[in-house]
Amino acid sequence: MSETFDALVVGAGPTGLACGIELQSRGVKTVLIEKGCVVNSIYHYPTNMTFFTTPELLEIGNIPMTSLNEKPNRTEALKYYRKVAAHFHLDVRQYEKVERIAGEDNGFEVFTTDRLGCGRVYRARKIVLATGYYDVPNRLNVPGEDLEKCLHYYKEPHPYYNHDVAVIGAKNSAAIAALELYWTGARVTLIHRGAAISSKVKYWIKPNIENRIKNGEIQGYFHSRVVEILPDSIRLATPEGERVLQNDFVFALIGYRPDLNFLNATGITLELQSQRPRTNPETLESERAGVYLAGVIVAGMHTNEIFIENGRFHGAMIAQSIAARLAEL
Repeated sequence: MSETFDALVVGAGPTGLACGIELQSRGVKTVLIEKGCVVNSIYHYPTNMTFFTTPELLEIGNIPMTSLNEKPNRTEALKYYRKVAAHFHLDVRQYEKVERIAGEDNGFEVFTTDRLGCGRVYRARKIVLATGYYDVPNRLNVPGEDLEKCLHYYKEPHPYYNHDVAVIGAKNSAAIAALELYWTGARVTLIHRGAAISSKVKYWIKPNIENRIKNGEIQGYFHSRVVEILPDSIRLATPEGERVLQNDFVFALIGYRPDLNFLNATGITLELQSQRPRTNPETLESERAGVYLAGVIVAGMHTNEIFIENGRFHGAMIAQSIAARLAEL
């Protein structure tokens, strides 16, 4: 048995929620399908993470966000988005994965699988993809990357006390992880293929990590890369030649990307170089009629162009177009 909606939103992150709010406010019957929990990406951020932005830039639905400090933290953000979803009575189906989208404009069929393994079918006139990019980590593509000791997400430092830990990368995520691990008593090595810590690292973090490396408290290898991950060590290629380091855990924090396979399977045309989906800049409708894109996936591989701060406004653009199109039927 299937359910029928005017619009179906894939993803219930901040942008997906914003789309749901805007659609619902225009009388568009909407359901949101989320393969994890509400704002799943934020849930998977590091436990003690603080946003780089101020609360008002994370707000959706004209609901004020409050914070004990100038910048909100992960816990405050999770609470805020839960409250917003409840306030607007959004119909969010959590822990349900979209397997495929069939049909055409005004007659889509969306096939999903819920957490119990049961298949479901939804019918919708319009589709909004707000799937983000945090679920697909960039890979090292080296032997041993699939060992349990190699992780692509950093949560908190406690489990790694008194262990040899390698952090790969030199942007915000890597720098913060390396510092927290060091402060908690791990023996930390930071490895980066570039010449130095990224200039884009937060201004209060950059000098801290640079000083730890300068003082030898964190071992730094630049112009270097991991060539193999072994159960008790890692092999590096460095300017001075190969190095083998004792190692217990590896954090490969080298970025994330949109699920390009899902976009391709959904019939979304991508630019060859940037992998940027082709959309109408005024409505964000893709070349597949009736399918709209919202949030960071609009930028393709240029994931640093769109954040919550600007992606949240996509909801109004899309909802205005969908409501107008439905009114014509």
